[in-house]
Amino acid sequence: MSRSLKRGRPETDPPGLVDGERAILNVIKSKKDIGIWARDIKHETKLPDHVVTKSLKSLLTKKLIKEVVNIQYKGKKHYMAVEFESSKEISGGDWFDNGNLDTKLIEELKETCVKYMRARKVVTLDAVHNELKKIVTFEISNQQVGEILNSLVLDNAISEVKSNGLGDYHSIPIGTVCYRVSVAKGPRMGAFASMPCGPCPQRSLCTPDGVISPSTCVYYAEWLNLDF
Repeated sequence: MSRSLKRGRPETDPPGLVDGERAILNVIKSKKDIGIWARDIKHETKLPDHVVTKSLKSLLTKKLIKEVVNIQYKGKKHYMAVEFESSKEISGGDWFDNGNLDTKLIEELKETCVKYMRARKVVTLDAVHNELKKIVTFEISNQQVGEILNSLVLDNAISEVKSNGLGDYHSIPIGTVCYRVSVAKGPRMGAFASMPCGPCPQRSLCTPDGVISPSTCVYYAEWLNLDF
């Protein structure tokens, strides 16, 4: 049985329908979980506008059809038989709630991703996808997880990097795209204050071309690689 069906389709038309209602109901049922635009109903049934309008109101009152939101054409009225649930093509899937983007769900998933990254330091898209599949109660695709991570990158909440195979990246193949929580950016004065040059006892001997110089100083090199 199609997962879009909520209950079995009645074998015969409901009693008490006039010809116009019956014709319209059959057209709507034929579209299953895709639904149909009111204008297309008029085109397919060849019925006058006033008959279609009156019949649709009657079928809604009798709870044989329902209005559904098509996220691609929100300004157009779509109708569907009550025994069907809208397909993802129409409803937008789990990212949407009654035709509107479910921002609360997305924010919760983003927070979950960041918490997971903080615990693991560096993660791949596949790792985040596998983690979310353990938590959510609906089917979530690798592409959808990628969209969440891209959103977090744009928010500067996480950084997209490539593994160098060292340190935190030791378990991730070199060159693999992965993600880690971004280091909070502080005031620039704080960055300069953290320079290793200030407390260095060899500071007076440090020159650009000397034996002791910024280009050979390991502490200065480490400081340059910090993410302020």
